[in-house]
Parts: sequence; structure tokens; C-alpha cells
Amino acid sequence: MPTYDYICKDCGHIFEVFQSMFDPTIKECPSCNGHVRRIVSGGTGLIFKGTGYYETDYKNNGKTSSKEKSETKKETTKNEKKDKD
Repeated sequence: MPTYDYICKDCGHIFEVFQSMFDPTIKECPSCNGHVRRIVSGGTGLIFKGTGYYETDYKNNGKTSSKEKSETKKETTKNEKKDKD
């Protein structure tokens, strides 16, 4: 069920209502009982879950894993200790 944004024409109060697409639109402002108008909102981004989508399938390509990062860090620390001696 989507969330709809409304704005009051009288007092300017903006509020959200979680309602079905088939529910009638809200007619009165909860603050002042004035007339309201439903406004178009951006909503949230579309999220694809599971495999078969570019973002989930190739998200880690080109990035080093945390294991590789820790090994690189250990090697750097060892080299720094050798340089000090």
C-alpha cells in the first residue's frame, strides 16, 4: 500500500497518509479541517532483491574484499617495521 502526501489549501499543512490505491482521497486537513489536495511525491526508489539484477550481481566487482584489505594492511605494517630496524 502506498503512502500519499497531502497539502492543506487553507493552512499549508503537509501530511502523509498510508492508504490503499482504492481508498477515497482525504478531503479534510487533520489540523484545521480545511480542504486538502493530494500532491505528487517522489516516493522511494525501486529496490530489486535477489539475483538477476545488475546492482546485486556486479556490486562487488572491482572492489577489494575486507580479507584482502586486512592482508595488505598486515604486509604494510611488516614493511614499516623492517624499515625502522
